[in-house]
Amino acid sequence: MTRPDGYLLDNQQNEAGERFDAFATLFDPTTFRHLEELGVRSGWRCWEVGAGGTSVVSWLAGRVGPAGQVVATDIDTSRLTAAARPPVEAHVHDVGADGPPGENFDLVHARLVLVHVPDRDRALRSMIEALRPGGRLLVEDADPALQPLICPDEHGPEQRLANRLRQGFRKLLADRGADLSYGRKLPRLLREAGPHDVEADAHFPVTSPACTALETATVRQIRARLVAAGLATDEEIDQHPANVEAGGMDLATAPMISARGRKA
Repeated sequence: MTRPDGYLLDNQQNEAGERFDAFATLFDPTTFRHLEELGVRSGWRCWEVGAGGTSVVSWLAGRVGPAGQVVATDIDTSRLTAAARPPVEAHVHDVGADGPPGENFDLVHARLVLVHVPDRDRALRSMIEALRPGGRLLVEDADPALQPLICPDEHGPEQRLANRLRQGFRKLLADRGADLSYGRKLPRLLREAGPHDVEADAHFPVTSPACTALETATVRQIRARLVAAGLATDEEIDQHPANVEAGGMDLATAPMISARGRKA
């Protein structure tokens, strides 16, 4: 199959900022807990892969302080401008194609990134290569195939429509090379790639205002692609936000698997 060109969820689109804000609300507490347990502290050198927004970058900058460094990379760094001051450096970088932006990092972290990268194996090797001996790796990614529904409690036509639109979203992702079952593979992939002391857990938001905000922004962002692919009609996509705003739908996300390990 020939993959369509372009990243489905482009950072340049207006809805990207809304999505990043929702991700921060939904997942920052889990990410920050793991980073705290990994011992991030003053003077550490950190590589934030596929940073997208600024919430994790800013948290890391506050922890490593002026004696440390946070290298924030993405294929599009336009939304990192606000955080791009010492100790933060922002660089345009493709983790699946480019070599590491440095070496001997104390921490390398990626959240909701590798599932979208066609050459995920190369990306993971690059991230591990960039660590110093004893450095920490934290990879967090979604597993949409593990829980494929936006409405796990599909009890009416509104929920069925929402789940059909989510199925269309998943198809668009898969057609662009996303691995929709990547999250569950992370513990094994980390062990096979070399890190020791591998641990993992999952976070699965089921109902919250941030889940609702994420869904509405996502559907708006991919609307034209859904219609062009024959996966939904304009009328259905108009109806879905009205159903959501009525307040009777429990919207979930795919589980985010957080896997961490230590380079030998």
